[in-house]
Amino acid sequence: MKNNNVIPAFKKAGYAFSLLLFTFTLVLNNAFASSVKNLKSQQIDEILFNIHAYYVDDLDLQNSHYVQYNNKQFERLYSKLDPYSKYLNEHELDALFDNTNGQYTGLGIEVKKVDTDIKIVNVVNNSPAKEAGILAGDIIVSVNQKTVNLLSVSEVATLIKENKFTTINLTVKRNESPEVLSFNVARTQIQLESVNSKVLESGIGYLAINSFSNHTLHEVALQIAAMQNNYDYPLLGLVIDLRDNPGGTLKSAIAVSDLFLESGTIVTTKGRYFDANQAFYAKRGDILKGVPIVVLINENSASAAEILAGALKDNNRAKVVGSQSFGKGSVQSLIPLGDGNTALKLTTAKYFTPSGESIDGVGIKPDVTINQTTLPQNNKAVIIKNEQVKNNQHQLVNSLADLQLVKAKQLLSMQ
Repeated sequence: MKNNNVIPAFKKAGYAFSLLLFTFTLVLNNAFASSVKNLKSQQIDEILFNIHAYYVDDLDLQNSHYVQYNNKQFERLYSKLDPYSKYLNEHELDALFDNTNGQYTGLGIEVKKVDTDIKIVNVVNNSPAKEAGILAGDIIVSVNQKTVNLLSVSEVATLIKENKFTTINLTVKRNESPEVLSFNVARTQIQLESVNSKVLESGIGYLAINSFSNHTLHEVALQIAAMQNNYDYPLLGLVIDLRDNPGGTLKSAIAVSDLFLESGTIVTTKGRYFDANQAFYAKRGDILKGVPIVVLINENSASAAEILAGALKDNNRAKVVGSQSFGKGSVQSLIPLGDGNTALKLTTAKYFTPSGESIDGVGIKPDVTINQTTLPQNNKAVIIKNEQVKNNQHQLVNSLADLQLVKAKQLLSMQ
């Protein structure tokens, strides 16, 4: 029997989605974008229909084909949606597809607003920014000679993304030097590394998952196989580092969780329409055959990362160490609009851990709480590098002050 509640299939760039659920925590401002203000009445009608049919909460829209919304009324309604629901224009939609495929076109920098400064907090490996010599900690002064200190992060991103030139000139301040440095950086397509690993001392594996893309399951399986082959013996334990992992796709989080579970519930989702209510279960087969696991999380571990941490914790498969996670417990569906070049990313469900808890706004509570300064993604490579030169545990603590990793290794050594 045909189910009329299923969200329409989405086909673009070789992808086919019938119920595509996203759990990205990429910060998307829910303020009225210019693209929303300029929508035509037919597009507004489509968006209203989908909100009425699929949005996780009943907003009492008084929506029918006989009610006409003007733009101001529509904008007021749009403002009631949660921060993860957003109309995506063609460029934003392409960027989202790139992210789910583990790639994006850009310079390879992550930035945040610190007081009035636009600060680079991470430089992606194998990116044009990395090759040009830009460093984490640099403060962006200007983009193509336009001063940015009065701009928001999204405005700076737009300035870089929508520039007609493929090469961008960045001037930055470094450390306390009064002089500025100038870099010409070309926008290119960057392949993101979602997983890296290393065998630590005593046969403990270290697996850093930086995001959940369409390739993460494959990368995790390859990295674990490589660690076991390089060690020549079965691993004695595994640390899964999910710190600063912003999430990714629900499908990827479920698949990676299933790798480590013999049975049990992975996650359940609940919403207003029929197909938003689902339960996902582990299939037989644990890739580590019961080897003990410790998961590291922090306040920036979100969404798909929280699904994995919650699944392993609630099924008593892993201990969780660190600080309480972000608390992004909602699921987004990608709904095509018009000719398929635009879409509505809409929150259609809340997800619940195997114990039945919603972590939305709360987060995953670690078994062992150790609060420490956020460990940036690029520092995870330092962990691996230090292990390669065979630093002992005390040297690792002194150089990285990574008490969470030290505690994880202590717990694994006791099992």
